[in-house]
Amino acid sequence: MKVHAIRTGSVKVKLAQLAAPRPGPLGVVGVLLDRQWSDWLPTYAWAIEHRDGVILVDTGQASYLLEEVRRSLHPFMRTCAQFEMEPEEEVGPQLQALGIAARDVTQVVLTHMHVDHDAGLSAFPHSRIRVAPGELAKAKGMAGTLRGYLPRRWPAWLDAEALPLTAGAYGPFAASQPLTADGSVIAVATPGHTADHLSIIVEDEAAALFLAGDTSYSEAAMLAGTIDGISPDAALTATTLAAIRRFAAERPTVYLPTHDPDAGSRLERRQIVPRQRQENHAA
Repeated sequence: MKVHAIRTGSVKVKLAQLAAPRPGPLGVVGVLLDRQWSDWLPTYAWAIEHRDGVILVDTGQASYLLEEVRRSLHPFMRTCAQFEMEPEEEVGPQLQALGIAARDVTQVVLTHMHVDHDAGLSAFPHSRIRVAPGELAKAKGMAGTLRGYLPRRWPAWLDAEALPLTAGAYGPFAASQPLTADGSVIAVATPGHTADHLSIIVEDEAAALFLAGDTSYSEAAMLAGTIDGISPDAALTATTLAAIRRFAAERPTVYLPTHDPDAGSRLERRQIVPRQRQENHAA
């Protein structure tokens, strides 16, 4: 099995989004009021070459986002996100450069439906598009628009499939679902950044590759238990981060969040979460 890190452009967010001064429901207010920006951060999608077919985890940014941000009336989109990318950085062209055609992608699994994770969906009209049922429900309609999901950007043909996590616990994660016949690629529940966020674990011989979405914005933030400014429930996010630390303490784990500047190089080196730091934070 081979896993590719595909950087689909870059994003800037407010510092209060990376680490909430007041975690919880009012965290987003702090993001809106913050005047300090992060550095440019990567936005990764992940392609898993498996004998069952290619599984794409998230589709990353798309170049139309630059215009979407400019035209959007949503306060968060207008004031709290900056995107940078070229058309050739979109996930479709990058997969083609790797020798992977869109029809080779049997499944697109979304960690959640924020715009920088699903903007590239239009390249995959022949793939199964799978997302946690609760996430799909929250993203629809006017209520979804008010929550910032902005569904008008989705392709007209989109008929996303609910991916219920019905296989029971997987390690410290309360709910899971295998995505392959051999059980080597597993979706697990990692609520926090959104209430129904999920992550993908690839059991790859010596280590587990943990495709973390926005469970945290970096490995350091996961280890420190940092709550981001988007997570509406600080306690739920803290529980998920603690579960990831326990998993990494029990199983060599390469932790790969979407916006971590070091995620691509960690994947290439198969660099596991340092054992001493795991033990310090596993409780």
